[in-house]
Amino acid sequence: MKETIDPSKIPAHIAVIMDGNGRWAKKRGAARLFGHRNAIEAVRDTTEGCAELGVKRLTLYAFSTENWNRPKLEVDGLMSLLISTIKKEIPTLVKNNIRLQPIGDITHLPVGAQKNLALGIEQTKDNTGMILSLALNYGGRWEISHAVKDLIDDIKENKAEVDNIDINFINQYIDKHTAPDVELMIRTSGEHRISNFLLWQAAYAELHFTETLWPDFRKKHLYEAILDFQNRERRLGKTSEQLIQK
Repeated sequence: MKETIDPSKIPAHIAVIMDGNGRWAKKRGAARLFGHRNAIEAVRDTTEGCAELGVKRLTLYAFSTENWNRPKLEVDGLMSLLISTIKKEIPTLVKNNIRLQPIGDITHLPVGAQKNLALGIEQTKDNTGMILSLALNYGGRWEISHAVKDLIDDIKENKAEVDNIDINFINQYIDKHTAPDVELMIRTSGEHRISNFLLWQAAYAELHFTETLWPDFRKKHLYEAILDFQNRERRLGKTSEQLIQK
């Protein structure tokens, strides 16, 4: 399947909503955290697959602002898993020339998670390959509201003018680590929604939904999503005739 992918049409930014860990565990009569633990291999395989294909940025929806509402036992387990996984995977990121750039309000994460994230950022900052963005304590509405607040503050301090506000201007206030815009967004487990993920950046993203539960997601599923992407006509507001003329 990999050989059928057109290397000239690889999406620059792929975003993944990693869904289905709980259902995967339930099918096996286990607790939800068992599903989260077994999802790490899917993260490795997807990251490796994207890097091999030349994807410039991969953003994984690891923990949303709404996930704090889950049972405390699950949240605590997720945070513990996050801390250990980041520390363990740093050497692999360095080896594969991948740069780590988390997005979201990480100041509310446990101290251990913040320390390991800082370590990962520092040790991979000179890597020139794919950028891996982990969306942690992230929400699209949070990001946009935070950007609006920063913009208003700058207007009050005469650092920005209302007359200059347009799409490109607002882009400056959206989290810089999420650029470029998402071209392909993948959601696993059969759900058909984007769940407050990269709302601004996904304005023209192609959406790919798969029934596969996230712990079972592997490179072949990634390839299927990319082939689906390549078989679509990305007009971005133009007509098919205009694309042909170009």
